[in-house]
Amino acid sequence: MSKTKTYDVASEKFRSKLKKCSGRFLQIFLLCCFLLGSGSNAFAFQSAVEVSGTVTDADGLPLPGVTVMEEGTSNGTQTDFDGNYSLDISSQDAVLVFSFVGMKTIKRTAGSSGTVSVQMENNPQSLDEVVLVGYGSQTRRSITTAISKVSEEEFNRGVVTSPLDLIQGKVSGLTITRPGGNNPNSSASIQLRGVTSLTGNTQPLIVIDGIPGGNLDLLQQNDIESFDVLKGGAASAIYGTRGNNGVILITTKQGSKGVSQFEYASYISRDYVNKRPNFLSASEFRGLIDQGLIGESYDLGYSTDIFEELTNKDNFSQYHNFVASGGGENNSYRASLYYRNLDGIALHNSREEYGFRVNFNQSALNDKLNFQSTVATNFNNADLLGGGQFGVVTDWNPTAPIYAPYSVEEGTDLYNEGRYGFYQPQNGYNPFSEYANRFNLRKQQTFSGNARLSYEIIDGLQIAAFGSYQKNYWNDRYYRSTEDWNQYNPGSQYQGTAYAKKSNHTDETKTFEPTITYEKTIGEHDFDLLGGYSYQYSTTENYSMDNSGFTTDAFFDWNFGAGNAITDTDLPRPDLYSFKEDNTLIAFFSRLNYSFKDRYFLMASIRREGSSKFGVNNKWGNFPAVSGAWLISDEDFMDDTEFISNLKLRVSYGITGNQGIPNYQSLVTLGTGGKYPIYLDGATEPTFYQTYGANKNPNPNLRWEKKKEWNYGVDFGFFDDRLSGTIDVYSRRTEDLLLGYTVPQPPYIQSSIYTNVGTIKNSGVELALSGSVVNTSDFSWDVTFTGNYQKNKLETLSNDVYIASELYGGNIGNPGNLGDAIRNTEGGPIGDFYGKRFAGFTQDGEWLFYRADGSVGTVSETTEEDKAILGNGVPKFNASLTNTFKYKNFDLTVFFRGKFDYDILNTVDLFYGNQSLLPGNVLNSAVTQYSQIQSAPQYSDYYLESGDFVKLDNITLGYNFNLPDDSNFKNIRVYTSARNVATFTGYTGRDPEVQDTGLYPGIDDRNFYPRTTTLSAGVNVIFK
Repeated sequence: MSKTKTYDVASEKFRSKLKKCSGRFLQIFLLCCFLLGSGSNAFAFQSAVEVSGTVTDADGLPLPGVTVMEEGTSNGTQTDFDGNYSLDISSQDAVLVFSFVGMKTIKRTAGSSGTVSVQMENNPQSLDEVVLVGYGSQTRRSITTAISKVSEEEFNRGVVTSPLDLIQGKVSGLTITRPGGNNPNSSASIQLRGVTSLTGNTQPLIVIDGIPGGNLDLLQQNDIESFDVLKGGAASAIYGTRGNNGVILITTKQGSKGVSQFEYASYISRDYVNKRPNFLSASEFRGLIDQGLIGESYDLGYSTDIFEELTNKDNFSQYHNFVASGGGENNSYRASLYYRNLDGIALHNSREEYGFRVNFNQSALNDKLNFQSTVATNFNNADLLGGGQFGVVTDWNPTAPIYAPYSVEEGTDLYNEGRYGFYQPQNGYNPFSEYANRFNLRKQQTFSGNARLSYEIIDGLQIAAFGSYQKNYWNDRYYRSTEDWNQYNPGSQYQGTAYAKKSNHTDETKTFEPTITYEKTIGEHDFDLLGGYSYQYSTTENYSMDNSGFTTDAFFDWNFGAGNAITDTDLPRPDLYSFKEDNTLIAFFSRLNYSFKDRYFLMASIRREGSSKFGVNNKWGNFPAVSGAWLISDEDFMDDTEFISNLKLRVSYGITGNQGIPNYQSLVTLGTGGKYPIYLDGATEPTFYQTYGANKNPNPNLRWEKKKEWNYGVDFGFFDDRLSGTIDVYSRRTEDLLLGYTVPQPPYIQSSIYTNVGTIKNSGVELALSGSVVNTSDFSWDVTFTGNYQKNKLETLSNDVYIASELYGGNIGNPGNLGDAIRNTEGGPIGDFYGKRFAGFTQDGEWLFYRADGSVGTVSETTEEDKAILGNGVPKFNASLTNTFKYKNFDLTVFFRGKFDYDILNTVDLFYGNQSLLPGNVLNSAVTQYSQIQSAPQYSDYYLESGDFVKLDNITLGYNFNLPDDSNFKNIRVYTSARNVATFTGYTGRDPEVQDTGLYPGIDDRNFYPRTTTLSAGVNVIFK
């Protein structure tokens, strides 16, 4: 690690000015100015005003060593160990300037109170900022690879259902999408710099406080200090076979020595549907009956807005986090307790969780011996029944009731086969009947514990051992009562009895990583050497059972033996399932960081790793990386270029792997087959024994997918870093892609084999900019922009032995069995829409499509050869813009986010903007905008739309109270926040932010979860 230089800032700037002067006259002139300034200071001192206060860091902890200067003078001081200062200044109108290494400079007018206390903010562009690099850290000055850091003050504000929501849109090249909207039980889809695999894992490796593969459920937003995203191949190569998709290093907050305090954070929030599909209302439905488009028998006499009924308008979410932290001279601790209850916009769709995170640090032997340990738990209870029922809107007759008496006799007002108070459509289902007669619950417990012991043997030489244990367990309960329509309807195989299922999942991971580091400075040469060993063992266990034939609901799922299906063969057969798998990962790694004159930097690393997942001939692989950087702005020839405060060039190359595939793919595994009769001694009837056989072809040559990546970067800062940023250009090629290929029988046992063949290429440009537009004592305006352009190409899928020229996916479904929407082909980009090209309608409203020869034909006249590439579902451009305003004690954050140059298949319009589906409920547009369509739905580019959008994604307004010295509080901040406020787009569907990661992006699924606008209000309190 490079050494940090310390010096008197004011004196250094003065000497630098003198050095640039070539004439004695100018030196005399500057000396006179200095004497005049001294005289003015002497005059000011005669009418001095005393001002004092406390300076804290971003977490509200006292910050010693902060420089406090009176602007325009050399009059200043520094804060003491407790963050306190006292300074005599010229007048109450004087401006105080607070500065500290790695933090933003803050200006405040002294005022008449005599007290000025400030809270410093981290400066993400400071060359002295500490950045995690995997198994260590460096200052930003010495970074040679593509790494982005997001600190707490830059996080997205308001309610988050996943920790990764905090950095959505904050890191160029990192795509975070929530296809499930604000469903509290859905997860975010993550992708960094495009698709890198066809069948393997495509999400970045998550490392939490050094634990590789950390569980995001264990993180709460108030416990996270920062995210460090290793984007380039050289940056993530130190993680070997898990680094193909990049690495996200998450650091949690720690206690501080000598400072004890309590903190409390809380918010409450509500969700509101921001846009809903415009399906026919009851009155509009009856209007079509009057027009003769729907038969009179379909008017059931009621008026029901099923979408509104399914919406949980009373949803209320809350979050509470209490922290106790502190420490003595040689130790520190931080304990965090939290409770969170999230209500979804859907009924029976919630998540309640609670837990704690405790870390402890102890040092001894003059800080040579250090011990750190963290324990974290999460207990959550989830209601999984609701959230997937909104698709019923398309089938529900808006004149049908939700509740109705049982009535199947002729001549009654409403035919209803539902016996227990609910209306049951003949060709559909009633979600409210399901809510009343089913449950689908999950109880989950997650735990992680880690410890690190380090000892500095001699100056610069340190040995350390890190170990961690993670366990994740959940228990699912599912039950359908005797009164559930699925159990008693006339065709039900359950014959009016109840059904129950239980399932358990357990996964455990043990990690042990000893390391040795050595830092040495020889003259102007700095060396930092790392060596280590890594061992990780993971197991997964699954168990489930189900049964039916329960004639009472008295026991629910707590008396499985009472189900008659065990003995009654007329009922569905009960099922038992159990499974266990494991894998082991072992690695040796080393890294050298070298710097010369603190401006020429070189990094080289190598990781040799072995995995049990791969074939006997390819258990081990090597993953090298090399990178270099040149800090041009520190060169002597840059002294006259005053507007450039930072300029650094970077270049890197690294090889990473992907072992994120199922276990045992290289081995022959056994599966059950038919039953074989055996006549035991003296038996006249056979006993049937289960047979087993090979269900997979072995592949001893199976190996990991390998990515080779170049990255070229520029870091820059202008006008004392008032404008700063980075530009990265990358090119990555993933080889040996894993896919299942058809093979002949014989010689193979099965018809397919899982093996390495294809290649994908990704390239792009990433830009990050930060600017301080205004920075005065009372008002500041900071702007941050991130953007990226990306493209990809599926270069090969086949070789001389294994052939697969294309991959189809994104099934559109029924009615009409419309097939797959997307085709990925050799030589083309990922995510191409492939289908018919719309050419118009006949006078009778029949579809017309272009044929391959340029002619036009009807549906029956078009063939597979007439299909073509219609568009692409992968956004080519992503951008975000953050505006942060501060006026005295107020702060306002306005965050925009957008995606551009991609297409969306609007399947809602495709199916329900069509009168042929009547009397099923359809969109209002079926009889207005699309009234000319008189035939069944067809997939074509007619339903492809531009997905370009800009979202006003977050607005947060906060206020920090001025507190008297005798207050019991150090800081109180209140805020209100709104997320997903407005969307500016030409897309006519519900929301243009659809699934845009993976192989089959850009499809707006008709089985939707409503997008919501979230309003929240919160408070953060720090006690003395």
